Amino acid sequence: MNYGEYIWQSPHWPDWRYDLAALAEPLAAVSRAQGLLLGRLADVGISLRDEASLAALTEDVVQTSAIEGETLNVASVRSSVARRLGVDIGALAPADRHVDGIVDMVMDATSNAMAPLTSERLFGWHAALFPTGYSGISTINVGNWRNDATGPMQVVSGSIGREKVHFEAPPAKQIASEMARFLAWLDSPTPREPALIRAGLGHLWFVTLHPFDDGNGRIARAIGDLLLTRADGSQQRFYSLSAQIQRERKAYYDILEFTQKGDMDVTSWLTWFLTTLLKAIEYAHGVLDQVFIKAKFWQHSATIPMNERQIKVLNRLLDGFEGKLTTSKWAALAKCSSDTALRDITELLQYGILQKNEAGGRSTSYAIKLSNDL
Repeated sequence: MNYGEYIWQSPHWPDWRYDLAALAEPLAAVSRAQGLLLGRLADVGISLRDEASLAALTEDVVQTSAIEGETLNVASVRSSVARRLGVDIGALAPADRHVDGIVDMVMDATSNAMAPLTSERLFGWHAALFPTGYSGISTINVGNWRNDATGPMQVVSGSIGREKVHFEAPPAKQIASEMARFLAWLDSPTPREPALIRAGLGHLWFVTLHPFDDGNGRIARAIGDLLLTRADGSQQRFYSLSAQIQRERKAYYDILEFTQKGDMDVTSWLTWFLTTLLKAIEYAHGVLDQVFIKAKFWQHSATIPMNERQIKVLNRLLDGFEGKLTTSKWAALAKCSSDTALRDITELLQYGILQKNEAGGRSTSYAIKLSNDL
């Protein structure tokens, strides 16, 4: 490897440089968007804020794993988050040890954001991500820094024999001292950088060190969330940066590779980070709209008698059920027979809660009939 191929090999490492004047506009835009979002939530009750936080955290956990190509069961994640927030969402999905570990990490990063981030705390996060000591079918060094026993830590793509190395992290022998320096910076009592800049730098710095055998991306994003929580001054999360990164996954990996092969000027990374953060906050307004619609729907429907199956399926629809609701899908969601599903649907049609979609016949499907003031 040529000296200086990666950013951590620079003689100026880790003296980050950036053009604050160039970042002034995106910083101001993010601060305005944060203020608008928190302002919308200031006037609603605790239960609605909890519901909005549940939606954001659920999406954060699901999408931070999706970035790594791992698909989590959304119902299991939502149930796990709800248990920890103390939010009643009706019937909970069975506990899943792997899901619970990721939820524990994300929630510790945000609800305990003001606590110091130590190596022991990071080891706890790592152990929560890999409760069996395995990543897939491979044993990994859990709850400790990597040792490079199988060779350098590299980010590689392509088939065997045609691999492309996108990045190589610092050797294992440097990790303990590098992480000590990083953690001292992260919890500095007199930070030099604006809080949102620190969130972007913390994410980049950690992912550059890649100190664990696996899980580095998820932990880097959790560290970003921790620093964003400190920047917000609110321990409740109402937006998900990980979800926005997943929507722009290729651009995320491209900007990381570009930055890690560049010099110490990381203005381009911070511009991308702040632009993506702004989109995440703007997207959260749509999620909030859904939360408010759901709350108003149940207020309007409070006098209509419904059974548990009907309440469960209507909540699924209000949470953003994908696809068309048919009798067979109702039966699957409610775990009942087709006849029972049809009776449930017919009752709700009579009450004006559901309406038939235009296509009839074998493709008959239904949607919630929202009143005009929702």
